[in-house]
Amino acid sequence: MTNVPLVDTDIHHAPRDWRDRIALGFTKTLRWSADTFFAKRYGHRAIVLETVAAVPGMVGATVNHLRCLRRMCDDNGWIRTLMEEAENERMHLMTFIEVAQPTMFERLVIMAVQWVFYLGFFALYMMSPRTAHRIVGYFEEEAVISYTLYLREIDEGRSPNVPAPEIARHYWKLGSDATLRDVVLLVRADEAHHRDVNHGMANELAGIAVAANPAPYPAHAENLRKVA
Repeated sequence: MTNVPLVDTDIHHAPRDWRDRIALGFTKTLRWSADTFFAKRYGHRAIVLETVAAVPGMVGATVNHLRCLRRMCDDNGWIRTLMEEAENERMHLMTFIEVAQPTMFERLVIMAVQWVFYLGFFALYMMSPRTAHRIVGYFEEEAVISYTLYLREIDEGRSPNVPAPEIARHYWKLGSDATLRDVVLLVRADEAHHRDVNHGMANELAGIAVAANPAPYPAHAENLRKVA
């Protein structure tokens, strides 16, 4: 398989003010809900959470696009970055649908959660983009933890290490012998990159120094038509 970037699983942005604490508290509440509902069914958890995870990037890109049009100014690369994030999260979803087929109940949960989260996140982004990006940064911290636990389940034999779906092999440029473990490693690296980028965006909006080097991004296929 391709080389997987090293991931620092211990990175955590310590809250600096009440907005950061609200963002962290909201994230921990959602994490508790996911742990309660899905337990260790990490494949099914990934399907629901990746559906939600693909929303912030699209919302952020849309709002920044319209803002730049109104102000007739440059976006400093934010729009493309956020669109790529949304696309990447969608490909995570498409991959895990092949691994763990969602039930009808889970599909209904996805529809309800996505609508509520989209409307709520859009309103939050309009009021406080900084808090919105901080929430996503904390979301991605939790995603890194979740995929690390998923890897442990696979390594200890509690979750089957099935062959990687074709869609994943194409998207991450994997060989024919790639397995689910390889995919989870790459997904975790994606999430670590999104974690650092969104915390960096929140820091920039807060006037805080931005880390120069976010976690490396795995190589992805440019042509998604074959796998979308």
